[in-house]
Amino acid sequence: MSKSPILMWFRRDLRLGDHEALTAASASGRPVIPVFIYDELSEDLGAAPKMRLGLSVADLGKSLSAKSSQLILRRGDALTVLRDLVKETGADTVYWSRLYDPESKARDTDVKAALKEDGVAAESFRGHVLFEPWTVETKTGGFYKVYTPMWKSVRGNDVPHALPEPGAIPAPDVWPRSDDLDGWQMGAAMRRGGDILASHCTVGETAARDRLGAFIANRVSNYVVNRDLPAVDGTSRLSENLTYGEISPRTCWHAGWKALNEGKGDAEVFLKEIVWREFAYHLAFHTPRIVSGNWKEDWDAFPWNTDEDHPEVQAWKQGRTGIRFVDAAMREMYVTGTMHNRGRMIVASYLTKHLLCHWKIGLNWFADCLIDWDPCSNAMGWQWSAGSGPDATPYFRVFNPVTQLDKFDKDRSYIKKWIAQGTKSPSATALSYYDMIPQSWGMSPDDRYPDPIVAADVGRKRALDAYQTRGF
Repeated sequence: MSKSPILMWFRRDLRLGDHEALTAASASGRPVIPVFIYDELSEDLGAAPKMRLGLSVADLGKSLSAKSSQLILRRGDALTVLRDLVKETGADTVYWSRLYDPESKARDTDVKAALKEDGVAAESFRGHVLFEPWTVETKTGGFYKVYTPMWKSVRGNDVPHALPEPGAIPAPDVWPRSDDLDGWQMGAAMRRGGDILASHCTVGETAARDRLGAFIANRVSNYVVNRDLPAVDGTSRLSENLTYGEISPRTCWHAGWKALNEGKGDAEVFLKEIVWREFAYHLAFHTPRIVSGNWKEDWDAFPWNTDEDHPEVQAWKQGRTGIRFVDAAMREMYVTGTMHNRGRMIVASYLTKHLLCHWKIGLNWFADCLIDWDPCSNAMGWQWSAGSGPDATPYFRVFNPVTQLDKFDKDRSYIKKWIAQGTKSPSATALSYYDMIPQSWGMSPDDRYPDPIVAADVGRKRALDAYQTRGF
């Protein structure tokens, strides 16, 4: 048996527990060299997700140090870095957890083929999903294009229990050189807003487990109602941690099932949300066009506005549309890096339907601002709202952001939390928005709150007229 080191390449699996690749490497009896590579895919991330990724990498490094191991940091092309480390360490094996978005798949396919050609064993493991996309099929053998049948298909599937952390991670006699994480300046693009955003992040494996535990203990029982109320802390907020693999989906799955079996009926809706995330990876694997183009190709002919600099687009990005639900949600995202799911539906509908702007404008802005940004979930969510995707909201369903506010934020607690204008004593969260935004936006809490750039009823009519004209 080889005693040469195994390179354990971490990507979006930044944890020690329930980690199939790390468990296999640690159990091999061979030295394990954990590696994180700041490659092109990481460098291309937007400002908020790149900063958040850096925080997660730092936390993983601390967790590994507690196991008498190290996280080796290298910057550059993934294949080049791995080849260099093979030469430096004498490693003849590389392990990693699989990813399913098109760019990651393309990179990993090339890396695996090249390493094998070099005589290096390259093995990938499940890590980011409950069910590998190719293992879930319809009765006729195809992939699922509608969510509900997929949920019914996988609901009763046997999901292995989460693996424990490795008891020990064998170390090499000599560690290779590592970059300094601070030198990468992964938060630089956040400029003056970095500290504020970081204060809203819940980082690392321990924090993610605590978050899950608190949700199951205190909030899952009222999940069905409270998850729609943006002013209430009624959701799990685990999307942030799942994005970076600080917690595994099957850890969440089994916690949800345990709650359901204990009589907490709302837990089933939580389980459905986990499978909704799975559905996004399922579709990105089988129809990779979903992350970059209309899933329903007949929408290619729809005359959406694609001008990123259009005044209405700028007003939407800056949270000054004059539609309070939209503006509060956009400001929440800019400050915290997250947005309540009800808000995501409202702002997406307003952009793509009231303003008739292409969903990719919204997708790209979210990719810059969200700490829970995920290429598969983000794309599916935007196309669901726009009507161009699978399981999409019908084109004729145009959320009214005014009546939605009356329904889900009756006392305007959410609005007061995020909009300072017109308030005698603005909340600290509302004022923090002005500490983060670029000064070039020229916004002040003392400004008069703007009139709607497009009123709810006007936008709805405009959207329906456009759909009818195009024969949708």
